[in-house]
Amino acid sequence: MTPLDGITVLDLTRVLSGPYCTMMLGDMGARVIKIEQPGKGDDTRGWGPPFVGGESAYFLSVNRNKESVTLDFKSARGREILDALIARADVLVENFRPGTLDKIGCDYASLSDKYPRLVYGSISGFGHTGPRHNEAGYDAVMQAEGGLMSITGAADGPPFRFGIAIADIVTGMFAAQGITAALYARERTGRGQKVDIAMLDSVVGLLSYQAGIYFATGQPPGRLGNRHPTIVPYETFHASDGDFVLAVGNDDQWQRFCRVAALDAGERFTTNRQRVAHYDDLKALLDARIAKDTRAFWIEQLNAAGVPCGSVRNLHEVLTDPQIAARDMLTTLPHAALGALPQIGTPLKLSDTGTSLRAAPPLLGQHTEPVLRDMLGLTTAQIADLSAHGVV
Repeated sequence: MTPLDGITVLDLTRVLSGPYCTMMLGDMGARVIKIEQPGKGDDTRGWGPPFVGGESAYFLSVNRNKESVTLDFKSARGREILDALIARADVLVENFRPGTLDKIGCDYASLSDKYPRLVYGSISGFGHTGPRHNEAGYDAVMQAEGGLMSITGAADGPPFRFGIAIADIVTGMFAAQGITAALYARERTGRGQKVDIAMLDSVVGLLSYQAGIYFATGQPPGRLGNRHPTIVPYETFHASDGDFVLAVGNDDQWQRFCRVAALDAGERFTTNRQRVAHYDDLKALLDARIAKDTRAFWIEQLNAAGVPCGSVRNLHEVLTDPQIAARDMLTTLPHAALGALPQIGTPLKLSDTGTSLRAAPPLLGQHTEPVLRDMLGLTTAQIADLSAHGVV
C-alpha cells in the first residue's frame, strides 16, 4: 500500500510546476490522469534538444506515473467527458493563468458545489488574489521578482538564476504538500477545498534566514558568491587540483579543521562571530593554506576529523555515486517506445507505506482509449468517433 493508494488525480497542468506536483502525487501512489491537447500535448514535449527517440528529455524528467489522455475540453463534447472524469476524481490540479478556466466553468467556485469532495489544486504565478493575480508566471521572472537572483552570484558580478528551475520545482513541491494536507482534512470534514499555490509565494517562502537578516537590519542582503552570510568558513575553496566545499558549522569543527590543516590561526578567529568579523583576513589565510594540498587530501582528512566538506561534482560524478544507488535514487522504467528509461528516484522514503515508481512517462494519448473505456464506459466506436471529430 502506498500513501495515496486509491486517490485519483486529474492533471490539467503542463510545463514544470504542475507536472512536478502531479509526479510527486503519482510517486506517492495516486493514479494521475494527464489531460493533454490533441495533436500537441504538454508544451515540453517539443522542448529540446536533447530528444531520446523523438521524446523530449525535459518531458521525460517530470511525467512518470501518469496516464496520458488527449482531450479538447473546450469543446462541448470534450467538456462533457471532462466533467465525467472530474466526478470520478479526488483531486484536480491546474496551472492556467487565473481566470482562464472561469470562462468555461472549470474554476473551483463553479465545481465545488457539484463536487464537494473535490480537492482543487491551483498553481499560478502570483496566486488568485492580490493586485498582480492576472499576471503570468515564469520561473526566471519569479526568481528575479522573489529576490533569489539578488542574493545569487558573485559579490562583484551580475545576479544569476539557479542552474535548475527552482521556482517551478518548489512551487510543485508546495502544491503537492498542500494537496495531501487537503486530502487529510477531507477525511475529517468530508469536504474538499481549494489549494491556491503561487510561484511568487513559494520563492519568498524559501528566503528563510536571508529574510531574517533583512528583518533584523532593515538592509537587503547582497550577493556573496558561495560564501555564507553568517557562518565562516562556509564556502568553496580551491585545492591544488580542484574545488571543494568546506562547511564549518561551529567552533568545535573549526578547531578540528585547524588541527588537520596544522594551522595556528590565532585567537581572533576562535569564535564564529570573530571569523565573520575578520572574514577577509581569514579568507586570505585559508586560501593560501588549502591550495597547498589536493582535494582528495582535504576531503579524506576532514571527513575523518568530522569536519563537513564535499567535492564540487558534475552530474556524471553524482549519478554514478554508490551512495545515490544505495538510496534508490536511480531507477529504470519500461517506456512504451524507448525501452528501459533511466529516471531519478524519489527522495521520499517511508518505512511502511512506501512510494511507487511504476510507469514511465507516457506517449501522447497513450491511455486515451483505456481510460475512457474503463472509467467512463465508452465503446471503441464512440472513442473513434470522438477522435474523428478532434475531441480526443
